[in-house]
Amino acid sequence: MTGRFTRPLFWFALALPALLIIADFARGAVLAMDLLHPTGELSVRLMIAAMLAGPLAGVFGPNRFFRGWLAIRRNLGVAAFGYGLLHLVFYLVDMGMVAAIVGELALPSIWTGWLALALMAVPAAISFDGAMRTMGRYKWKTAQRLVYPCLLLALAHWLLLDWKWQPALVHLAPLIFAWLALLVIRRRNPVPERN
Repeated sequence: MTGRFTRPLFWFALALPALLIIADFARGAVLAMDLLHPTGELSVRLMIAAMLAGPLAGVFGPNRFFRGWLAIRRNLGVAAFGYGLLHLVFYLVDMGMVAAIVGELALPSIWTGWLALALMAVPAAISFDGAMRTMGRYKWKTAQRLVYPCLLLALAHWLLLDWKWQPALVHLAPLIFAWLALLVIRRRNPVPERN
């Protein structure tokens, strides 16, 4: 993503739902409890959007559309972390008391969310070119792969709180299909080993 105004405009578009959510909360139109689901869902959607670019580019080839999507996937991942943090803020406001928060930590529906956010913090913190140069590509990519267990934990958090598997499956389905399609393509056309 190049251009003097393109990146700030893209970040504004990513931040706009958060700004509207915060504005609604600030004027008392909604309770913190009512904002837990939308902020958590936006976090998961953005995480999936970031993760979907790679397998789809592998399936359809690196055309202009997928190269553009691949170029913004770090931005999508950082935005997913931002919405995860916003989700946490509304949870803390809703709970109100530290004792209530600590009392819920042992619940699988709660600690899965805390752990998902903690895991997501690592890739978000190193999602810039300088971190990649400092760490080296291999270590950087290894740390970025924490998004996979993070996504599983976020979905477990969602399922354990909501007990409705259909919405979570609808969100995850494109990623599952993209990975399966990529697996089929790689099995049919194996990459030759380098000597």
